[in-house]
Amino acid sequence: MPSDTKVRVAIIGLGFGAEFIPIYQAHPNAEMAAVCRRNKGELESCANKYGIPKRFTRFEDVLADPEIDAVHINSPIPDHGPQTIAALKAGKHVACTVPMATTKEQIREIVEIQRQVGKVYMMMETVVYSREYLFAKELYETGQLGRIQFLRGSHQQDMDGWPDYWPGLPPMWYATHCVSPCLAILSTHGKPALANAVSCYGSGRIREELIPKYGSSFAVETATFSVTGSDVCAEVTRSLFDVARQYRESFDVSGSKKSFEWQQVENEDPVIHTKNTPETPRSEPEIPTRVKVPDYARLLPEPIRKFTMPATIQDAEHLSFLQGGGHGGSHPHLVHNFLAAVLGQQPAFPDAPTSANWTLVGICAHESALKGGEQLKIPVY
Repeated sequence: MPSDTKVRVAIIGLGFGAEFIPIYQAHPNAEMAAVCRRNKGELESCANKYGIPKRFTRFEDVLADPEIDAVHINSPIPDHGPQTIAALKAGKHVACTVPMATTKEQIREIVEIQRQVGKVYMMMETVVYSREYLFAKELYETGQLGRIQFLRGSHQQDMDGWPDYWPGLPPMWYATHCVSPCLAILSTHGKPALANAVSCYGSGRIREELIPKYGSSFAVETATFSVTGSDVCAEVTRSLFDVARQYRESFDVSGSKKSFEWQQVENEDPVIHTKNTPETPRSEPEIPTRVKVPDYARLLPEPIRKFTMPATIQDAEHLSFLQGGGHGGSHPHLVHNFLAAVLGQQPAFPDAPTSANWTLVGICAHESALKGGEQLKIPVY
């Protein structure tokens, strides 16, 4: 594709979604063509702020516009599945924030429709484009970690005060932030690593008033899953309500030579543990060291490199951005990789089948927890 080809993008949902507007506006291969929000007053305010010509209060009207090539969906979680399905059927490329959907049926339909229509689908998973993940991946690919022996992810967040679809949500329904890096780092030569089977236990109990909406009482859910064709397994932990913990979105890699551990609390640095060997003897205190994680803006086109830094985000006060520690500078990487996939320069990562697997780990994990930890196979679509 010519370097000056532009993808005409509409952003759906302008809370968290507004953070992406200036990135698309600065990207050489994007035209920020339209925005969509149900509240007309807030829609006009946002569109005027950024000078966006097309404004829609109805998602259906976005899909009916032949001048829109792609939609970036940032709407509430229950809308992800239905809106993605409708957009693909309408012939639009789709970027969608996590999770892909909340039911197996919707996930299967997305994968099947995407194959039929041939449009790009990409789940906009922040962690696999965060600087911490990119650093761990670089350590592994350069041989510094040695053989991966175990993986662990943790995503703990206090969702009190968030919109009304959140209260009581089963923790594992929103597990892609801790599942995805465990699988992504095992992917090789463009072949995604896929989870095969999962076992999960629920722990504790949330407030009684939070339970009825989803029929889930667990305060914490912890799952272990196997990976097809690999001797490595992973453990992930999620909590959303009634757990005293600062926000933590983390990923640890245990290697035979070195291990990477995400920082425990905000504003700390990650830790590298180096194996003590006869060739490189070290005392116990010398095994762990704090490490400064570099920024990976160099992987991006120059006009959007600045957006890896939280100071450049226009809506940086949004709670999702603050609690997520700026999402590890991932936003411009997501935008760039989605546009590159739409332009046929590379496959989407994660694509529809991979996104399905990452999301199904959590859905099947919650089913397992309801069955007392029974191991469940993860369906392949």
